[in-house]
Amino acid sequence: MGKFLRKGNDGFRAARNGEYVDKSHLIELVNATLNSERQFTCVSRARRFGKSIGARMLYSYYDQWSADKELFSGLQIASSSTFSTHFRRYPVLFLDMTDFVSQYYQSNDIVANIQSDVIQELKEVFPDVPYFEGCGLADFLYAIASQPRQEKFIMIVDEWDAILREYPEGSAVSEQYVNLLRGLFKSDKGMSTFAGVYMTGILPIKKYKTQSALNNFHEYSMVQPGPMAECFGFTSDEVRSLCEQHGMDYKALEEWYDGYQIGNSTGMFNPKSVMTALYNKYCDSYWANTGTYETVATYICMNFDGLKDDIIRLLAGESCSVETSSFQNDLKVVRSKDDVLTVLIHLGYLSYDRDNATCRIPNREIAIEFKNAKRYAF
Repeated sequence: MGKFLRKGNDGFRAARNGEYVDKSHLIELVNATLNSERQFTCVSRARRFGKSIGARMLYSYYDQWSADKELFSGLQIASSSTFSTHFRRYPVLFLDMTDFVSQYYQSNDIVANIQSDVIQELKEVFPDVPYFEGCGLADFLYAIASQPRQEKFIMIVDEWDAILREYPEGSAVSEQYVNLLRGLFKSDKGMSTFAGVYMTGILPIKKYKTQSALNNFHEYSMVQPGPMAECFGFTSDEVRSLCEQHGMDYKALEEWYDGYQIGNSTGMFNPKSVMTALYNKYCDSYWANTGTYETVATYICMNFDGLKDDIIRLLAGESCSVETSSFQNDLKVVRSKDDVLTVLIHLGYLSYDRDNATCRIPNREIAIEFKNAKRYAF
């Protein structure tokens, strides 16, 4: 098995071997974008909302070497008219950017290493395609996709923004990385190389001073989730069903983990915390064990425009107005109270009401995080 191609199904198989809540409708939504002007998709969600499981599911469906029909037995996608059209049809290139960040930690050559590592595996999988020294990743993928009877690639990039979170704007690495993505996806060759590209991240694609380097992507975020709203997180009905199976009190889980208003959904649960509570047989703040209150405290300490007063109102159960459009989608570029509140929405610490342009603390678990941060920041 390879690292980037021919990876096998271990990731999604592990999810199916456990207690899997069917989110396979995501496949149908992505199928509708393939080989079209909407073929570039970026989904951003807070951590623990199932982004990586969704990415592994897509890999296990599309990959021409690994896809296993049994993994989708009984899932919603299995009865879709598009299931057989795209199942096991494409060579899928899967990159998890957190792996590169870990492997090449603080290296200024990380982008060159990404290209070198992926090209090496491509040469092994496609030995009949000539490779010329100095050829970049984008050009080599295009050369492969241009071969007779060769299907275009599906490319999945999990945690695409991990490198940009690690290396600040203006650094050589961040500029090299953005240029790599631009070369892969923005050029005319991108449409000829990829049937579809699917990226996940914590933040939406960064807004640059001129225009986004990747403005051909269609984005689905915590603020603007579109039709993918219910593909990440658990709905009320899904949690009720899980509670019945496990003999747990639905009202208790609702108090602890519900409250995210994503798109038209009136309530959405943090799936990781729900599953942990079901496994442990009791509710608790499972974010608190990670020390994440320091993240919240860092932003509270900025105290833009009386932010601390707004935090007190939020802790009292009130809502606060927020303008999300000014945020540059960069954790290091935060210049106003609205930017701070928008960051906290994307990170999952606040729920966003799009109709009223307000935010609030969604549930008891997150309220505990804010109380911890308040002690640290005030």
